[in-house]
Amino acid sequence: MKYLSVLLFSSTLAFSQTAFSASADENPFTLVYKGAITENLPDEVNIHPVTYDLHGIKIAANIYTPPGYDVKKRYPTVVVAHPNGGVKEQVAGLYAQRLAKQGFITIAADAAYQGGSGGKPRYVDIPANRISDIHGMADFISTFNGVDAGKIGVLGICGGGGYSLAAAQTDIRFQSVATLSMFNSGRVRRNGYIDSQIDTIQSRLADASEAKKHEVEDGTVEYVGGQSLTREQIAKLPFELYREGLEYYGFTHKHPNSQSKYTKSSLLELMRWDATDHIDLINQPLLMIAGSEADSLYMSENAFNLAVNAKDKDLYLLKGATHIDTYWKTEYVDDAVSKLDAFFKDTL
Repeated sequence: MKYLSVLLFSSTLAFSQTAFSASADENPFTLVYKGAITENLPDEVNIHPVTYDLHGIKIAANIYTPPGYDVKKRYPTVVVAHPNGGVKEQVAGLYAQRLAKQGFITIAADAAYQGGSGGKPRYVDIPANRISDIHGMADFISTFNGVDAGKIGVLGICGGGGYSLAAAQTDIRFQSVATLSMFNSGRVRRNGYIDSQIDTIQSRLADASEAKKHEVEDGTVEYVGGQSLTREQIAKLPFELYREGLEYYGFTHKHPNSQSKYTKSSLLELMRWDATDHIDLINQPLLMIAGSEADSLYMSENAFNLAVNAKDKDLYLLKGATHIDTYWKTEYVDDAVSKLDAFFKDTL
């Protein structure tokens, strides 16, 4: 059970699709969320797949434009950062599309080394890269037709929420900051989920250091996560987020580019990082949204309390929702989008 905390986002389960979403091969843009765009139509939200270079790596992204989009106008814009193990076609795309419907230009990109983006070895997952991804989305979208570069906000989901908090500490192009079901990747990789693995920190660091040694000496890349679990095994996992996450990523919203595993050597960076380091630098308006019943709520509460200089900060709870509920259940998505719409329109 040493690496139990990283099993959350396995995408290799052999489950059939349900009506919650379309399978990736049934959607022309491989979107897998309910209500996803299937074609670009006049006076509707449109999707624009793009690629761009970030430090020599090709980044794959989707830009969503609002109904009636006019390149001669200027629109407030929201950068959307996806969860750990997720891709732009899942929950990040859902919220990007829904916010575009409210009049924003939005962008959701796959992290470098992950999803449809380039970078080798595959599935490197270190904070510096994920934070750079968010800066890079701001760089690219700032030059897109119709974007008001003075009115850019950021929405980070799950792990993307922790990295968005870090990016916004110094990148004041982000005029306002929002998170959904924020996941502090450094804290969890270091201490285990709900701080359940503190007693194994040193042994896990030793394993990660050994993995780094092998990478340097012979090019062997070791991975954590990505295991294929049966439904019986999933049911025995101790945390709700793990059980529901496996259902979301491996069943209801499965995407071929979504992969839980990451290089074991990434832990050398992850375990010394924390989403709340220097969080006092955030002085923009801050909205943190989380499910009231989420077992991950402690991470949003901790970050919210430490963001002492954020302006007009608000911790908004979706009553009755778990962490994964906020990704796809209509009543919670509607509530969250309504809150985000008002927040970004007030602050951008």
